Formats: sequence, C-alpha cells, structure tokens
Amino acid sequence: MKLDGRRVSDNVDDRRGSRRTLKAGGLGLGGIIIIGLITWLLGGNPAEVVDQVSNMGSTTQQIEYIPSPEEEALATFSAQILASTEDVWSEIFKQNGRTYIPPKLVLYTDQVTSGCGGASAECGPFYCSADQSVYIDLSFFMNMKQQLGADGDFAYAYVIAHEVGHHVQYLLGTLQQAHSQMRGVSQKHSNEIMVRLELQADFYAGIWAHHEHRRFQSLEDGDIEEGINAASKIGDDYLQKKARGYSVPDSFTHGTSAQRMRWLKKGITTGRISDGDTFSPAYSSL
Repeated sequence: MKLDGRRVSDNVDDRRGSRRTLKAGGLGLGGIIIIGLITWLLGGNPAEVVDQVSNMGSTTQQIEYIPSPEEEALATFSAQILASTEDVWSEIFKQNGRTYIPPKLVLYTDQVTSGCGGASAECGPFYCSADQSVYIDLSFFMNMKQQLGADGDFAYAYVIAHEVGHHVQYLLGTLQQAHSQMRGVSQKHSNEIMVRLELQADFYAGIWAHHEHRRFQSLEDGDIEEGINAASKIGDDYLQKKARGYSVPDSFTHGTSAQRMRWLKKGITTGRISDGDTFSPAYSSL
C-alpha cells in the first residue's frame, strides 16, 4: 500500500509497556486471595468478590518498553490505517445522513484490560463495544506471517478494517440486535449469528478498501491478493483443520475460508454498503 505522507489518527491509545498490578487497600495479592477463600467458605462467589476488590485498588505500572523498529513501523502503519477508516466511514455516514464517531485503537503488549474485561495477546485483535475501542497487540501481525503465512501491509490493514467494521455495526445497531437474538437460542444458532456478524465485518473491510483506493489510489499490485489470502487463512475450517486435522461446522463462529474471502471481495468490488446484508440470506447461501 502507498501511504507515504498520509496522516496518522489521533484516536490511538498506546498502552504498550503497561502492566496491571493488583493492590487493594494495602491488602496485596495474598490478601485478595484470602478474601476470596473466606467468601467461598461462606457460600458466595469468590470470583466476583476478587474481581471487585482487585479492581478497586488495581494500578497500572508503566515499565521501560523499547519497541523494535519493525514494531514501531507497524504502530505508525496502524495509526494511518485507522485514520483512513475514519475518513472513509465519515464520508459514507454523511452520505446516509448520519455522523460517524470513530473508535479508539488501543495498542498493548501481552495483556490488557478493556471495557469488556481482561484479555491477552492470545485472543487476537478484538472490538469492545463497551468502550468503543479496537484492541491489538502488534505481535499478532508477526504471528500472521510466521504461523499462518498471511503477510503484507494490506493483509494487516484488512485485520484493522475488519475490527472497525464491528464498530460500524455497533453504530448502526446491528451488533446490539445480533447479540439480542443470540440470547435464548441454541449454541448452534448463536454461532450462526456470530458468523453473519463476522462476514459482514469482512464485507465492511472490503468497503473501506474500495473507497480508500478510489480516493488515494493506494492499493498496489498484489495487495488485494494479500487480503484474500489472509481471509483464507483465518477461516474456521482452515484453522480447525490446521490445529486438529478436522473441522466441526456447527462450532464455526467466523465463517469458512471461502465465505470470508467471498464477502471481503464483494465489499472491495461493489463499494456499496447496501450490498452487505448477511442476515437475510439463508445460512447455507452465505
């Protein structure tokens, strides 16, 4: 991608090097554990109490953290991609009589506390609607290259644009409606709703790429192929087969490789948000 001279977003919360320390009114970690044990003996839920007590007095320590030149380049790149999504979605929302409120991009190392709870780098990038933020440990991009063979700047941009796609779903009310539908249904049905959400986020990533290129001619030869390859490597069927040699379709929550490639490519090709309805079609036709 050609991004030379492009602006970086101001909506970046760089928490790399931060560490959360458990301290509650001078109790320390041992005291917190004792409180949890007493609560358990009295018939209460120790997990809830420990969480509440630790959050009351927890602090975040900033340690000396020196990122590698490669990681720092990825941080700048991520801030540029976020800025591009802000420009693209602001214009699309404006054309539809709406106002786009951009998400925060939180960069962290190893572990983080979000509005949706704690998370580690192993979770991968995620969007939290509670604080309207996208979270990513930049080592994920390196893992994409080394473990999945999914490499390239547009492949990385697709990951960010996908998570921003969930934010778009939140602003449009789609995310809330889907989560409401997931309550009280079978696990299989709930998983299918999740797949519909993820495929639409892939489509929205494609929408962003379409308009980004139309405005700035930023996509170069091979970029789209990088994105399509990345989509193929993070399909549920591919990842499950890679991990255990077989896949369980009823457990899919993100869609197959073929589905993810199809919806990303559809967004890139059409550029029309109205073409991204993943909820009306029969599940088998996605």
